[in-house]
Order: sequence, then C-alpha cells, then structure tokens
Amino acid sequence: MFQIEIQKQFAAGDFRLDISFHSKAQRLVLLGPSGAGKSLTLKAIAGLLQPDAGRIALAGQVLYDHARQLNQTPQQRQLGYLFQDYALFPHLNVRQNIGFALTRGPGNPGKQQELPQVQHWLARFELQPCAGLYPHQLSGGQKQRVALARALAGVPRALLLDEPFAALDAGLRQSLREELLQLQIQTQLPMLLITHDASDAAMLGQAVIELDQGEVRSICS
Repeated sequence: MFQIEIQKQFAAGDFRLDISFHSKAQRLVLLGPSGAGKSLTLKAIAGLLQPDAGRIALAGQVLYDHARQLNQTPQQRQLGYLFQDYALFPHLNVRQNIGFALTRGPGNPGKQQELPQVQHWLARFELQPCAGLYPHQLSGGQKQRVALARALAGVPRALLLDEPFAALDAGLRQSLREELLQLQIQTQLPMLLITHDASDAAMLGQAVIELDQGEVRSICS
C-alpha cells in the first residue's frame, strides 16, 4: 500500500528528512515526538512539500519519483488530508465546508445547496442537525467529523491524518478512535495517521513506523 522514500535537506538549521519504508498495511501509523519529521513526511506524501530525492507510491500509483522527474500535484494525487487544526473555512457553514472540494470554479457551494455526496456524509457522521452552523458554533468532536467528511467527500485514493486527536479530551479521543477504526474497516480506504500518542498507534495501526530526528527508528507490524 505504502512505498515511501523521502530525502529532504532543510536550509534553515541542520534538520534532514531521510525516511524510507514499505508497508502493505491499510492502516499505517507514524509515531514519534514533536520534531521527529512526522508532519513533514505527511506533507511530502500529500504533495505539499517537494523532496530533494526519493519515490512515493500509494496502492501501486506513483505520486513522486525524482529519478523519473515525476511529481503529481496535490490535486492529481487525490488524497484526503485531515489537518491537525481541521482547517475549516470560518465563513462557510458545515454543509458548505463538506461540499467545498466538490465545486468547480471560484464560487463556494450555496448555503442551502444539497449535493448528494454532502448529504451522504452529513448522515454518516450524524451532522444533519448542525448542517447550517459555522465552525465557531461547533464542538471539537463536531469539527473533526466535519473535516473528516470533507476529506472523504472527494472520494480520495487514501486518507492522511495529522494528529487528529491532539486537541480533544481523553474521553472524546477514545470515542473518535473507535469511530475512525470502524470507518476504515467499512470503506477499506488506505489510511496513514501521524501521532505522538502510543494509544492511537496501539488501536489504529496495523503497522507502526517510529520516527525520530527525521529517520525511521523502528517498524512494527
């Protein structure tokens, strides 16, 4: 499922990203402390950061290959990306946020526009009662569900999650771990999650890659 080889030297400071691993797991967790290179690795996979060298392939599809001068854009990669802060648009309601990736052209989805894909994910995450609300009116768990619904609405090739439970209290973290696990099992969508929390890795990782200081320290599957 995941074939990742990334080399990147950063001009500011001495940090170097030198990541290499292959895994057939559908649920892969990158585990490590802050500054280990987890988010940088995720951004490189998503196409938000260009490596100096290496190769990135997901489910048999090559996304980046330095030797072949191949570098797909983030849009071409068709990956659902869940940011740590959820990155919801504050001026769009829940329905509009979920439907944002489905619209063509410069306009945002209409406030009352009922796209079938949006209706499906509103129902799947039990968000119908707050479809007309704005991000500042939502709880932390609701914000995460909206961000996850938006990532899934575009029918991605895989799902990338950046510390998805970091801003939540312990009880809600456990509930949403279970929900995410069931979602992945039902959809069979390849998922790569990064976290510093070993509990996330224990529950969600079919394989766990431990990173530290920009390198792979261990692989457990």
